[in-house]
Amino acid sequence: MRYFEDIEVGSTATFGSYDVTAEEIKEFGRKYDPQPFHTDEEAAADSFFGELVASGWHTMAMCMRMIAEQPDPPAALAGVEAEHIRWRKPVRPGDTLRLRTEILDKQPSKKHDDRGYVTTAGEALNDDDEVVASFETVVLVKGRAYD
Repeated sequence: MRYFEDIEVGSTATFGSYDVTAEEIKEFGRKYDPQPFHTDEEAAADSFFGELVASGWHTMAMCMRMIAEQPDPPAALAGVEAEHIRWRKPVRPGDTLRLRTEILDKQPSKKHDDRGYVTTAGEALNDDDEVVASFETVVLVKGRAYD
């Protein structure tokens, strides 16, 4: 686990592996984003996409899963902000996603000297190294003195 003091601005990482299935796309779509191109393969064939595709929010949930399971994670206390979310390319059944991240900034807390804020840029990549989603997050991270 990396504490606030261990995190270096400019550092990068590539990690994760998430296999996207048609069943999961449809299940998420039915529950959270019930549009035909997320829920029904036949209807999706007649859509703008021409096939079943994952909801952008499902894509972000898959990214969160990989973030939560990353090797050597930050000592996160809480997510504070997510912005600049962009869905660049459709995510399809059979894709395998992974993440590429870069630490953009870190700022110590003004109120508590045992934690700080870390800003990270993230990109989800498919099997062809195409960026399918991008985003920035700010996370509150424990310092060594927190414990």
